[in-house]
Amino acid sequence: MAHLASSCERRAKRRSARTILRQRTAATRLVASVKRRPRSLATVAIAAGVDRDTASGIASGLRSVAKRIGVTPAQTARTRRTVNGGRARKTRTVFRYTLRQVARLLAAYRPRKQEFKAAVLAMTVLVGV
Repeated sequence: MAHLASSCERRAKRRSARTILRQRTAATRLVASVKRRPRSLATVAIAAGVDRDTASGIASGLRSVAKRIGVTPAQTARTRRTVNGGRARKTRTVFRYTLRQVARLLAAYRPRKQEFKAAVLAMTVLVGV
């Protein structure tokens, strides 16, 4: 005879399903946001599925590439958010780039670390180059 799930087990299963759905929805919303308006380089990397540590490292590499090839950000803003997802005490200036600008930066970027190479590949797929 099959085991009937108790109400406690059903609640736990539904809770985990809601968590998965919430994470999936947030990821989809982030990708749509990146495609819609200028975002920071770290945000584009996170939307491409890169982990936060690698995203901050690749963002700094792409910022130096932008300086080298003369790409200026599409938008400049002040924020208290950090790459780690928390809130900072002081406001920071963030530079936001369009997907077309990110594509130019990725074409000129030559990373040496394997994880950065994989991140560039994932970002290239997101940008659609």
